[in-house]
Amino acid sequence: MESQSILDTARAQMEKAIKHLENELTKIRAGKANPSILENVMVEYYGSKVPVSQTSSINTLDARTLLVQPWEKNMLTPIEKAIQVANLGFNPQNDGTVIRISIPPLTEERRKELVKMSKHVVEEAKIGVRNARKEAMENIKKLQKDGMPEDGAKSLEQKVQKLTDEYIAKCDKHMELKEKEIMTV
Repeated sequence: MESQSILDTARAQMEKAIKHLENELTKIRAGKANPSILENVMVEYYGSKVPVSQTSSINTLDARTLLVQPWEKNMLTPIEKAIQVANLGFNPQNDGTVIRISIPPLTEERRKELVKMSKHVVEEAKIGVRNARKEAMENIKKLQKDGMPEDGAKSLEQKVQKLTDEYIAKCDKHMELKEKEIMTV
């Protein structure tokens, strides 16, 4: 394995961990209306379970209201039931054409719970970054056994460590932003 490809592979794996982190953090609601809140809600659609987003458009009306507009009128009731069954703490309002979901403000206790959940997700991303680092270091050791000079290996290890530090800092930055978003009333 070439030294540059070790770095590229490590960077790609670390980037993947960050992308996954960003995706998971959007699912943690911070008291603001966000269509991704309904991402995991499944609705019965012609005999199979599909995500709500595949049966309707989901938009934010304002900071505290989601608007779910089914593409087929007969899907209103099943979507409403699916949202209730998902137990997200919302009470969907069906007006015959759209479903409005008012996002209740978060309690202090719930905010702390969400911060704790966010920290857990961030820690998983850091583990992913560290695993990429570990794999890169193992590949460097193999290269060294295959005849790579020691100073070349040390230089490559330093580059991998610098990359790791950079991605761990990105994880911390995401956590800082998410915590601020959750704790802002």
